[in-house]
Amino acid sequence: MPSTTTELPLLSRHGEPAPPVRIVHLGLGAFHRSHQAWFTARAHDASEWGIASFTGRRPDAALALAPQDGLFTLVERSAEGDSFEVVGSIAEAVDGADTARLEELLAAPATAVVTLTVTEKVYDDGSPDAPLGRLVRGLAARRAAGGGPIAVVSCDNLADNRTAARGAVVRIAEDLDAESDEGGLAGWVRENVSFVGTSVDRITPRTTPEDVAEVAERCGYRDASPVVAEPFASWILSGDFPAGRPAWQDAGAQFVADLEPFENRKLWLLNGAHTMLAYSGRLRDHETVADALEDPVCRRAVAEFWDEAARHLTQPGLDVPAYRAALLERFANPRIAHYLAQIAQDGSLKLRLRCVPVLQAERAAGRSGLGAARMIAAWIDWVSEAEQISDPLVGAIQEALGRSGRERTEALIRLVDADLAADAAVVDLIHGLVGFARL
Repeated sequence: MPSTTTELPLLSRHGEPAPPVRIVHLGLGAFHRSHQAWFTARAHDASEWGIASFTGRRPDAALALAPQDGLFTLVERSAEGDSFEVVGSIAEAVDGADTARLEELLAAPATAVVTLTVTEKVYDDGSPDAPLGRLVRGLAARRAAGGGPIAVVSCDNLADNRTAARGAVVRIAEDLDAESDEGGLAGWVRENVSFVGTSVDRITPRTTPEDVAEVAERCGYRDASPVVAEPFASWILSGDFPAGRPAWQDAGAQFVADLEPFENRKLWLLNGAHTMLAYSGRLRDHETVADALEDPVCRRAVAEFWDEAARHLTQPGLDVPAYRAALLERFANPRIAHYLAQIAQDGSLKLRLRCVPVLQAERAAGRSGLGAARMIAAWIDWVSEAEQISDPLVGAIQEALGRSGRERTEALIRLVDADLAADAAVVDLIHGLVGFARL
């Protein structure tokens, strides 16, 4: 092996063609590569399904992957050690600002699927330069070119993400119709675009310089942008694919008629536990999910919330006890550094999805909802102490923090859910829990 990393060959296709682009992806990042790109590469027909992946706000991921012909190394990290796999499904890594290329690909009849890994707040941004604005302009190009039906697949941690994606896309199309003499785009979208809902799951921590160095040492080539992920991967989908799709089931993807129970299982049990650990764990000076899980205070808080959520996950096929046991094993993986500070971002949005439905269901059943209330209390403590808050409602949070006592608690709860804030008993419950993580 060469004596220095810089002498190693760059990861490359060595002149072999990439698979033809039939999927367009918006939101090129580590999770997309460890999940949708990996599932596509594992399909038996992967050679027919290349992905053109477009970045979001920054071009960095495309700049790193383009010289490698879109190839990257997936480092599967378990407690026993690491394994390495070159993923070749990304045929093009493109700067999201290249709207001409996006429109060209969306207009092409061969393009059958659009996948999205954006963020919850993107669905509320209807500006033309936002990811969904770019998507709709691409769909307008497809309509003009007679490109035919297409599926849009939302892969975001958003309740009923299919409905959210459809609503946002149609709304933007209607806005474009209002600006155009021709019109008709919104109607074309309703008739020709299928929206597929999904529940996605694979813990994918940020790649470190040490990970890059390990790939060079173990694999004998340079990869500027490997991805680290846990062994577990889940993808559950519901919806139609009018122009076809890869055989994602080869990698374990499930196709179901009713996605909501599976979506809630993931949002409440996995994502909800992450949120609980993020706030209670950071308050108790832990850095990672695995560290926080070893703390009895944090672990009890998760277990109490899980018990509440499980009462509302009774549909056949969910197997909640086995899912909980698997989560504990995954969370405790000592070699996956899933940082709590990253999970703690955008808490006002995440709590609405991961906590509020459980609290409301428990209250409706005549129970206190103590476990779910504890999660909101932990968030209140965290925003009260955090040096920097990353949240779309940061201004309103800071304004609420200027109040004191129960009034402050009520103002912060209102930013999460107005109905909860209007319930004096809920406010009293949460206010009484403030500070629990410091005990």
